[in-house]
Amino acid sequence: MHKFRLSWVIAWLLLFSGSSTKPPDQLKWRSLPETAIAYHNKKKPILIDLYTNWCGWCKVMDKKTYTDKNVVSYLNENFYVAKVNAETKKALSWQGKIYQFNSAYKSNDFAVFVTKGNLSYPTTVIFPVDGSEAQAIPGYLTPKEMEMLLKYFGEGKYGKMSFQEYSKGFVARW
Repeated sequence: MHKFRLSWVIAWLLLFSGSSTKPPDQLKWRSLPETAIAYHNKKKPILIDLYTNWCGWCKVMDKKTYTDKNVVSYLNENFYVAKVNAETKKALSWQGKIYQFNSAYKSNDFAVFVTKGNLSYPTTVIFPVDGSEAQAIPGYLTPKEMEMLLKYFGEGKYGKMSFQEYSKGFVARW
């Protein structure tokens, strides 16, 4: 009987300790209004993933870059992140302005605004913490390529030194 109880306790511990593996961390994506409210309460840079439903590289970036544990951890700690479908026909509100679908560009005017009309997908858009103009980085970015970019903004170097100068002393850790 004593062996049965000990076996049961060990089996129970193995069962529950094995099934409690924590799922990988995920990005805390926000809507544009949620991002604006969070930024108003505590200043952090804002990263917007500008994508379209048909964009293959957008899907690859979602699968490989935005699930990378280092990217996820760094973004969740140091940025507010939002996903925006560039071709949404819904009105988008940002910084007191309403952006509508623009049939000439076949995109929402918000996408036109943050990319200065240079639409390309995916585009990573970063609003620096100092409130200055959005920085749009077009194209697919690997986690390794994201590291320097994220840290440049996340460590507050943007506006204090050029990206080229920052890159010379940058040591990758991911």
